[in-house]
Amino acid sequence: MDALTQLGMVSEVPSENQVLPPASEEERKDYFVERDGQKFAGMHLLVDLWGARGLDEPSRIDAALRTAAEAAGATILHGHFHHFSPNGGVSGVLVLAESHISIHTWPERDFAAIDIFMCGACDPYKSIPAIEAAFGAERVVLSEQRRGLI
Repeated sequence: MDALTQLGMVSEVPSENQVLPPASEEERKDYFVERDGQKFAGMHLLVDLWGARGLDEPSRIDAALRTAAEAAGATILHGHFHHFSPNGGVSGVLVLAESHISIHTWPERDFAAIDIFMCGACDPYKSIPAIEAAFGAERVVLSEQRRGLI
């Protein structure tokens, strides 16, 4: 793990929401979501932040995405963040039991692209206030995609 840490930043702190896999076939759950009369695998939000701050700080980004995941009710399994030079951008992902949150930043443009994909009972929209608070973006552009639409 130390070798990975030297390349960027690795976060091994899982959330406390982890559960054991089901013991039997009857305990298995269908994590597809049903909303507005549609059934789908999960909600994928694309979030563009303009005029954002702190986009060159991996620890700040890690903390912000963790707060966002927890606000949505997600289970954090693993995080990895890489700090680029010379511009200081960060790319990273939190792997969730319910999917993922990823980020790519361009601090020289005060821009960040964030993907929030969640299935099950999680609500990715509850992540947005935490992200807005963490980065203080002047403008947030949000789009939604329902993945795996049946």
